[in-house]
Amino acid sequence: MEQKLTITKSDPNKLTKKDFESDQDVRWCPGCGDYAILAGIQKVLPELGIPKEKYAFISGIGCSSRLPYYMDTYGFHTIHGRAPTIATGLKIMQPDLSVWVITGDGDGFSIGTNHLVHLMRRNLDITVLLFNNKIYGLTKGQYSPTSEEGKITKSSPFGAPDKPLSPVHIALAANCSFVARAIDVDATRLQAVLKAAALHKGTSFVEIYQNCNVFNDGAFSNTSDRGVRDENTYTLEPGKPIIFGKGNDKTIIIEQDKVIVKSLSEQQATIYNPELQPSLPSVLSNNSLDLPVAIGIFRQENRDTYEDVLNNKISKAKENNTDDLEKVLSSGSTWYRD
Repeated sequence: MEQKLTITKSDPNKLTKKDFESDQDVRWCPGCGDYAILAGIQKVLPELGIPKEKYAFISGIGCSSRLPYYMDTYGFHTIHGRAPTIATGLKIMQPDLSVWVITGDGDGFSIGTNHLVHLMRRNLDITVLLFNNKIYGLTKGQYSPTSEEGKITKSSPFGAPDKPLSPVHIALAANCSFVARAIDVDATRLQAVLKAAALHKGTSFVEIYQNCNVFNDGAFSNTSDRGVRDENTYTLEPGKPIIFGKGNDKTIIIEQDKVIVKSLSEQQATIYNPELQPSLPSVLSNNSLDLPVAIGIFRQENRDTYEDVLNNKISKAKENNTDDLEKVLSSGSTWYRD
């Protein structure tokens, strides 16, 4: 597919959503949650104050990975699971770029798990968006690493035998410096999370609950449907109280690493402060159907980025450089072959 880029030097203060819309027809299934995520990204980018020519979107394989075609920016549609690898090389060589990785639950946490985990632990300044629909959509409905145990699909007619993994749990365990979760159709909170992730200096990982209305319709209906989501989700924002419910009348407390729902009439609102309680993000990332689901920012920490550390080491190595090749080859531990 040929994409005609119209990128020229831009004034970041005058960009609009339309500036990031490519000339390609969007070819997701009608009703797919990817449309809402795409719109959210295109609305957020003009607010970041970054020139258009400084964006690059990198994807792997899957329905979500078509997104670079629909962005009028630079980017690559790469191979299965390897988007983090391509993005790492790009960010190291062009550290001034705003690099985004677009992946899915199959692409990112099946064949691509190893690459994604190492990207997060290294803390490159890259924004990773994982579209989680709990199914393989592009290859027509097989169960994925995030599908629930017992899930009936074309590849598991008697029910999926695996227990699902939690993307947020893995990101936290990989020591990712920014970890968040959002919902495709919850536009306000989605865009707030995307903006915070993009502005974070370091690896930002955002799991987005995304509905596949063809092969896994309603997988997140308990958190996405307008009639129930206020009761079934709560927003995490460091330093802010956890309040939810249709009447904003509930909070949660932690007792022995268990999440318990309490009424504000009997319990003061819990303040979310992961710095004082380092285990809190992991506890609240639990996706139990019996509990409300945490949406928002689980972790947000400032650390040195990988590319800054690496480039500093390269600069120091160059300072100690010698032009005597023979001296370099014969120094330290060397060996000679007869």
